[in-house]
Amino acid sequence: MNARERLIELRKEMNLNRKQFCDYFAIPYRTVVDWEAGNRRVPEYLLNLMIYKVEAEKLLQKSDEEKKEEQDGEK
Repeated sequence: MNARERLIELRKEMNLNRKQFCDYFAIPYRTVVDWEAGNRRVPEYLLNLMIYKVEAEKLLQKSDEEKKEEQDGEK
């Protein structure tokens, strides 16, 4: 899978439209449109950072949910 396809997949996995995706990562809308259309290449390092951010936030959310469940169980 190339970087363009992975970018599109990431956005769809996040269940965001392009505008929301751009706002989330603070990337200009036109840039993402060009990346997805194949008019410009997504820098590999940037794509990796975007994936890292999403995965890290998933882990933090999961950890927070587990802590909340533990606290609820102690009550």
